[in-house]
Amino acid sequence: MTDKQSTSHRRVAIQGVAGCYHDAAAHAYFAGREIETLPCDSFGLMFDELSRDASLLGIMAIENTIAGSLLQNHELLRASSMQIVGEYKMHISHTLAALPGQTIDSLCEVNSHPMALMQCEQYLLRHPNLRMVEKFDTAGSAREIAEKKLVGHAAICGEYAARLYGLEILDRAIETNKRNFTRFLILADPLTAAEEKPCEKDIDKSSIVFTLPHTQGALSKVLTILSFYDINLTKIQSMPIMGREWEYRFYIDLAFDCYYRYRQAVDAVRPLTNDLRILGEYTACQNEI
Repeated sequence: MTDKQSTSHRRVAIQGVAGCYHDAAAHAYFAGREIETLPCDSFGLMFDELSRDASLLGIMAIENTIAGSLLQNHELLRASSMQIVGEYKMHISHTLAALPGQTIDSLCEVNSHPMALMQCEQYLLRHPNLRMVEKFDTAGSAREIAEKKLVGHAAICGEYAARLYGLEILDRAIETNKRNFTRFLILADPLTAAEEKPCEKDIDKSSIVFTLPHTQGALSKVLTILSFYDINLTKIQSMPIMGREWEYRFYIDLAFDCYYRYRQAVDAVRPLTNDLRILGEYTACQNEI
């Protein structure tokens, strides 16, 4: 981020309640800046908020190393006018947290989002005294235990949420698969994107979306051109187009060393595609563990 960005205060829309992984990722990405997060109950409602306020930024999970791509979020982004101005990759590690003074043996119930419960299944099998109860999200479970003083209840949540709500962490890294990472996109309105996106010399990644004519070798031709210009595909995601049988929309992430050659590549493939749109140009995140 630029020096201009380092001192500015921004509001950031997140999906989930305060303390959720989106909240933690927002504070990590904007470390050194003063931010205020705006919780939203769903990604759709988050985009509604973004469309109403051009000064508002957003952070949105787009893929996970275990669950894969969040297809709905690809479509929400495409249907909006938002631009990607950055990305952040975060290691997702779950803790078992409860009111202070309790022990694991004294607990009778564990609350969390169904995905988090599933990701910690092996750990929970070793503690049969913990009855699993599904809740709306991880941080919300922690907040409910803290606000209602639920003795005997534990939450599976991130360390950030546990500390935010004053819970005691009884165990860390309880997830079965330790290689659990989520990639988040930083979103901005076109009117303010220039303030947040990196300068051209620092741009080394972009996300584009397009459709292709239903002809033989259409995708192969596009990929051949990108390869000619030394553009690396870090991700390609296809989705069927509703109402157009056997036609697909392609979401592609491109990595490159030379911005000029990247723009040449985009110009070269544009005549071969339909509805090509650059969703954002940004700096690739380097914080993978």
